[in-house]
Amino acid sequence: MSKRDYYEILGVAKTANGKQLKSAFRKKAMACHPDRHPDDPEAEVRFKELNEAYGILSDADKRAAYDRLGHRAFEQDGMGGGFQDFGDIFSQIFGNASTGGFADMFGGGGRQSRGQRGADLRYETEISLEEAFTGKDMEIDVPVTENCDRCDGLGAEPGASVKNCSTCSGMGRVRTQQGFFTMERTCPTCGGQGEYVSDPCRRCDGTGQTRVETGLDVNIPAGVEDGTRIRLSGQGDAPPRRGGTGQRGDLYLFVSIRSHDLFERDGANLYCRASVPMTTAALGGEIEIPTIDGGRSKIKIPEGSQSGKRMRLRGKGMSTLRSPQRGDMYVDLAVETPSGLNARQRELLKEFDREGGKRTSPQSRNFFDKAKRFWDELTD
Repeated sequence: MSKRDYYEILGVAKTANGKQLKSAFRKKAMACHPDRHPDDPEAEVRFKELNEAYGILSDADKRAAYDRLGHRAFEQDGMGGGFQDFGDIFSQIFGNASTGGFADMFGGGGRQSRGQRGADLRYETEISLEEAFTGKDMEIDVPVTENCDRCDGLGAEPGASVKNCSTCSGMGRVRTQQGFFTMERTCPTCGGQGEYVSDPCRRCDGTGQTRVETGLDVNIPAGVEDGTRIRLSGQGDAPPRRGGTGQRGDLYLFVSIRSHDLFERDGANLYCRASVPMTTAALGGEIEIPTIDGGRSKIKIPEGSQSGKRMRLRGKGMSTLRSPQRGDMYVDLAVETPSGLNARQRELLKEFDREGGKRTSPQSRNFFDKAKRFWDELTD
């Protein structure tokens, strides 16, 4: 059977713009909606045909292809070549209201899914930078929802009956009529379960579930960064027993890392600020630096080192997640000016200054030369 022309179905000319297409679709959709023709078996077919036509012509690219090739443009894809979900098209035109029989026809109505999934859970933990470097095995206590062992998750006292809800007739949803549209909402009596418990379980108050503390062994891998999220599949809440046989939810472990007294982290690299005595910086020498793995590394300080000089220790940084490699460690030198001098030390420094100490401070001399030129220019 040949397919009808899409423009003919919508009742518009081939020159119709988007606004005209939308207006035509609205009028015809309201006129031929299956809910308005419950005794007409062809109503669903006509409505489906109307949606297909609008789905093609409302898309600029698909409309251009249809204008060139007709229905042949979508033969490889069959009906789905340019066909949108009915609910998507209808909600675009008429809003998000449920449409009763229309929703039932295409899977939107009826009792809630019998395969409800348990809820996901979030757990936050804090570890030290050293633990982030080595990784950590830890046990956590998580409050999770389990099916009540007294009522086996049914929410009813042992021996009590579980009947279809009389308010929604077991559908889990109730409807109210607005014009020829039908609005749906969750049944207030059964909470969407479609069932009613005559004698609620005393342990779980009829919910079918209780919250219990569960101990879990967790491995935090070496190299995790602040804010890392670890997913523990199937360790979340249990699905409702009365909701069917869905899967348990997941547990998401969020890891934060405490700040460290010595090290700052940037990815896999570590940064450390080391104070160096003035004499060591002037004469050269060696200092010992701690590393994140608990070891010690010696750094040679070149003669005449200044504050801010950066030294690099390769492979002494953080572990890299899922890799045997390590980052680097950078040590920034901070030359320390001596304080609390005794008389002898003060005299030695004065003698050093008289012997031309200022000539050994080129950066200081360069600064004051620039300052002098600045003042001279202002005076001139």
